[in-house]
This record gives sequence, C-alpha cells and structure tokens, in this order.
Amino acid sequence: MDTATDPKLTDSLNHRLHDAIRYAVMAPSSHNTQPWAFRLKPGQVELFADLTRACPVVDPHNRELTISCGAALYHLRLAMNNDSLATLVRVLPANDDEDLIARVLVAGPHNPSDDERVLFDAIPKRRTNRFPFSKQAIDSDRQAEWIDDAKSERVWIHLIHSDREKHAVADLVSQGDKIQASDKQFCRELAKWVHSNSSSRRDGIPGYSQGISDLASHFGWLAVRTFDWGNGQAAKDRQLAEGSPLLAVIGSEADTPADWVDCGQALAKITLRAASCSIDASYLNQPIEVPSLRTKLAKSIGVNGYPQLLLRLGYGSEVKPTPRRSVDEVIMAP
Repeated sequence: MDTATDPKLTDSLNHRLHDAIRYAVMAPSSHNTQPWAFRLKPGQVELFADLTRACPVVDPHNRELTISCGAALYHLRLAMNNDSLATLVRVLPANDDEDLIARVLVAGPHNPSDDERVLFDAIPKRRTNRFPFSKQAIDSDRQAEWIDDAKSERVWIHLIHSDREKHAVADLVSQGDKIQASDKQFCRELAKWVHSNSSSRRDGIPGYSQGISDLASHFGWLAVRTFDWGNGQAAKDRQLAEGSPLLAVIGSEADTPADWVDCGQALAKITLRAASCSIDASYLNQPIEVPSLRTKLAKSIGVNGYPQLLLRLGYGSEVKPTPRRSVDEVIMAP
C-alpha cells in the first residue's frame, strides 16, 4: 500500500496504526511490566523491547520480556487485520538496533475473518485472574482450538488434565516459590512492581489483583522485600494449580529469541480465545523461571523441547483490569 504521494492518505493510515497500538498495549506481560515501545513509520509499525523495564534477576536473558513483546505483536497484528489492513510481519529483522522485535508493514486491504473478529472483540475482556477457578470442566472443542492456535504460531501447547500430573506440576510450582522467595535480589526486584491500589502508576501489580485491601496494599512492596513469604505463597499456588480444571504448558522446539516471540504470539491468541468464551487464565511460571526446575517440568509432562509458559485455565469470578500506560507513552519519536 503506497500512501507516500498523498499526505491525506498518510495521515489517515497513521491514525489507524496509532489506534491499533491502543490494542497492542492491552497484551499480557510478566509483572505487567509492559516492556514494549513502538515507532510509527509510513505504512508500518516497529515494535521494540523496552529494556528499561527488564527484570534481570528473574529474567536474565530477557526471555519473558521477549515473550511479552510477542504477545503485543499478536495484538497489533490482530487489530490491524480487524481494521481491514493486511499485514506483513518481519520478526527480528536485521537491523542496527538489537532491541527491534518486529516490523509490521501494511500489505494492502484485508477482509477480516469471523475468527479474527471474535478474537479482536475479546481484547478488552481478557484479564489475568489470580483467584481460584470453579471446578467446571473446559469443553474439549476449546482445548482443540488452543492446540491449533499454538501450531499456527509455530509452537506447542501441552494440556494437563489428570490429578496426578497436576500434583507433579504443582509440586514444582511450590518449589519455585520457595526458591525465589529466599532470594533477596528477586524479592527486591519484584517489590518494584508491586503497587498500592491508589497508586498513580500505570504498570505493575496493584494490590486488588491479589485480593489485597486498600489499606494493606500500601505495604505490599514492603512485605515482599522484608518478610519470609515463600511457604505461604507456595501453599497458595499449590492449591491454585491443583484446583484448576486445566493447566497448560506453552513451549517451543528451540529456545531462541524468535521462539520466544512465537510463544508470546501463541499466548496472546490462546488467552484471547479463552476470554471470548469467558475462560480466565493466569500464570504459574516459577518452574520455568528457576533453571533447575525447568528441565524437571519438561520431564514431568513428558515433552521434548523447552517449556516457556505455565498457565492455569478455568472459569473465575469477574476481576478488574490491571492498569495500562497510554499509547502516547509507548510511541517513540520517528
């Protein structure tokens, strides 16, 4: 699509791309760090990793950061497609800027499919729900769709139904909690992203998302830094894992930045499809974040390759969205 000769068309397209970024920033991210930035160019959007939002203790190789950017990339693609714009995506293109995750070019007109419209409509509905889920089983058709969604983004998803397998995974989650809570550097890093319910910050983890009252939320960061919370969190997460109707591991055959981007795109597609059916998701990534447990997780579930994300899925009560930065805050100067 060539708009360079008509300033009015260029302005109109830029407005549409700006609007698409509004949906990209609704993507999930680790600790709700929102580690992305965008640059608008004629007929394209560039997506960058914002390394000022990195978490070097829990994520020393920026694996989770890159996955988060992959989720934002999928939201961006979907929003552009829904706005009748075909997209050509170049992931990790050769460039002097190593923080460039993807370049998304407008490739002409596009007729959105019914499925694309369903997934797009789910963007404002998607939440990370950290509360217990009901015992209601998830339909096998939904599960089959998630398997197809993962394949469409060149990764795999392993679904965990049995109590035996859930128990084994829950044990690894519990171990991960205790290991992380005993690491003072981890606790200091996490505390930076824990905010009170009245905070003006538009990122991070507000107390209400954890069921913490307004008053207590003012001391959440201090509790994370100061107290020994590992055993309590381990017990809570064990119950969440074992009590969820379904656990899921998203993974890849290799463990490169390109694979991380693909896993992020699959995560976005899977969680949007879940949200379209009123199914909630949250993360129990501790066994993947702790290197010694990651191999054990893969062995426990009997998969080859690299686990990248551990989700719990189910039907939960309605929760408030976590805050988001505005589009203007994440757009870089040309």
